[in-house]
Amino acid sequence: MPDMKYILVTGGVISGVGKGVIASSFGTILKCCGIDVTSIKIDPYINIDAGTFSPYEHGEVYVLDDGGEVDLDLGNYERFLDITLHRDNNITTGKIYQQVIERERRGDYLGKTVQVIPHITDAIQEWVQRVAHIPVTPENTLPRVCIVELGGTIGDIEGMSFVEAFRQFQFRVKRENFCCAHVSLVPMPKSTGEPKTKPTQSSVRELRGLGLSPDLILCRSEKPINHNVKEKISNFCHVAPEQVICVHDLTSVYHVPLLMEAQGVVQYLNERLQLNIAMPRPSRFMQKWRNLAKRVDNLRKEVNIALVGKYTKLEDSYASVTKALQHASIAAGCKLNLTYIEAVSLEKQTKIDDPVGYHKAWQDLCKSDGVIVPGGFGQRGIEGKIEACQWCRETQKPLLGICLGFQAVVIEYARNVLGLKGANSTEVNPECEDKLVIDMPEHHPGNLGGTMRLGKRKTYLEPSIVSKLYKKEVIEERHRHRYEVNPEYIERLQAAGLRFVGRDSTRTRMEVALVDSHPYYVSVQFHPEYLSRPLSPSPPFLGLILASLGKLKSYLSRGCRLSPRNQSDVSSDEDDLSEEVSSLTLIEENTVIENGKDLPNGVH
Repeated sequence: MPDMKYILVTGGVISGVGKGVIASSFGTILKCCGIDVTSIKIDPYINIDAGTFSPYEHGEVYVLDDGGEVDLDLGNYERFLDITLHRDNNITTGKIYQQVIERERRGDYLGKTVQVIPHITDAIQEWVQRVAHIPVTPENTLPRVCIVELGGTIGDIEGMSFVEAFRQFQFRVKRENFCCAHVSLVPMPKSTGEPKTKPTQSSVRELRGLGLSPDLILCRSEKPINHNVKEKISNFCHVAPEQVICVHDLTSVYHVPLLMEAQGVVQYLNERLQLNIAMPRPSRFMQKWRNLAKRVDNLRKEVNIALVGKYTKLEDSYASVTKALQHASIAAGCKLNLTYIEAVSLEKQTKIDDPVGYHKAWQDLCKSDGVIVPGGFGQRGIEGKIEACQWCRETQKPLLGICLGFQAVVIEYARNVLGLKGANSTEVNPECEDKLVIDMPEHHPGNLGGTMRLGKRKTYLEPSIVSKLYKKEVIEERHRHRYEVNPEYIERLQAAGLRFVGRDSTRTRMEVALVDSHPYYVSVQFHPEYLSRPLSPSPPFLGLILASLGKLKSYLSRGCRLSPRNQSDVSSDEDDLSEEVSSLTLIEENTVIENGKDLPNGVH
């Protein structure tokens, strides 16, 4: 068995410089070469996982098949590389220290003093080596390359133990199996109009002072960097000019791996890591990727979607939802125009407190072609979400509710159709008159961390628009919730027209609800956005986009196939891509690079 190869991606100068995009681009390029890739994200914070974070801290909490609550970067890797990661693919300082302390309590260290070096650093290295060999594809093939992204910035005190661990690790696995790529910012002050390399020089100097010499320096900048600047970075940072890769702001992130490949990344990695890739690459290397990037750039027709959420001040709070909407829009041949609406702004109290904000929010909602009400926790904004659901139901506006949005749909229907004015969720009001949404006792113990209904679970669908979109009767989707619809009210709600067409394996827990007389009024308890892929959009999201464009009926009548008219104008060399998009199949070798979190302004 060939040795595992490791690519460590570090960041310098500022956080959020684009490590996630670049780490995923490495994986995309290698996967196009036929090499199986896995990814690890290291977060130096002391939290055990991301489960208890506010979305305003690090963006959304991403949920894996095994129920792991992890950083949103793992979502980017999954979408990028079409792989299924596990909770151990996300390493935190908290997990490492917890493991070491548990070993010490068991007496595993035989009475020795437990220290950062060697015990913490050894634990990090062992974790990386163990997880790197876990298969992440349906075929269960062993990965050949593991891409490790070290979160934060070189020099952060939180990340020092990880940097030291990888300093040792490069000797542990031998030089030909380890490569370090450093992502740095090359600013271009408006006062001078020229790129400045000093921050990159300082960052690389600090990294080398810690014992890691970068093999590749990836320079992030607003505009393309000329050859003279590359030469300067090469001279001052102890690397050859071809080891300096420039990644400037692009029209879309779909171009990033293409830009890196054009600058010789494949050739360098092939030589440096001895990957035995046949060179030169064929003329149509990454052609599907090029077609997809070109297709996205050529989208002209727009679809206007309003997202009614609680955490709209930070767009990363809804990263996966946004990506799922983009995937569905690409499949439908249109450009997504997404408007974020703060749920509180739709509430009647806001009309008194902030009338301008209130009317602006309602104006944005009314302008939309379709509405999505995503998940959330707590009582703030719930009444605004209920108002949005009512407006969509009464005006026949397409709506997709997810998790808390599903619960808001049920509460709204109970209040305004069944006449139960006291209907509410016990999360909002434990003493409400009609408890339409209640907590699940088995998932609600004292601790908040990791105690929800998490991970991939089966849902059994009845014949409906949803089963037609999925093209199957049993689906598997990922969940993250602590509350459920009260089974005692199901019969009354169904009799009034809110049909529950999806249930769990016990048939007592509600998963999908819709109104048959509405063009598209669908809500789901699970999170379909987590399994959306660029050329295999999530069915509920595709349904929302098509309904918003007025194309859902024709799509269903054709057996859930998009007609050529629904596709954007693309050149004839993209026929192979159009066929894949039309049949909504998932390509194996090229899934799209995604990251909102790690991109500077100007990259969308």
